[in-house]
Amino acid sequence: MPDGLKRLHNSGQAHFITFSCYHRQPFLQMMQMQDVFLNALERTRRRFSMHVFGYVVMPEHVHLLVSEPVHGALPKAIQLMKTKVSIQARREGKRAGGEIPFWQTRYFDHNVRNHAGFVTQLRYIYRNPVKRGLCDAPEDWPWSSFNSWATGAINIVEVESMWTAARREAGQS
Repeated sequence: MPDGLKRLHNSGQAHFITFSCYHRQPFLQMMQMQDVFLNALERTRRRFSMHVFGYVVMPEHVHLLVSEPVHGALPKAIQLMKTKVSIQARREGKRAGGEIPFWQTRYFDHNVRNHAGFVTQLRYIYRNPVKRGLCDAPEDWPWSSFNSWATGAINIVEVESMWTAARREAGQS
């Protein structure tokens, strides 16, 4: 781990996580791996019993806002997600250049300590494709949890929101 980097786990806090494709190449877009990533995220969410509060899959990186896992450790969950996508890319023969890694080996993890920080990170996630000029509005980006959060739309990944809580209470989860 690089000097000065401290990851605080078992804190009960949400985590803002960012990781990138190898050398920030747009592999997720070039190889059309966005839905593969979302399926891996959902399987990981279930296996580790964690909440996903928000996500965005960009052409060359991913942002997540998640809880700590109930089962297992967050670094293991991230490793599993990244491995599943990399294996799928290799299996589908989408990896040009043979054994070029799909992901950078490390990830950025920031503990979200309060509600204001949570809102700030969620806004950052949803505005990222707009800021990059990939779409005109957050609701236009298909690889984001914005519509799940804003309208309760059900997509590949279960997003923890007021809509999810209401469905749980009504026995519809």
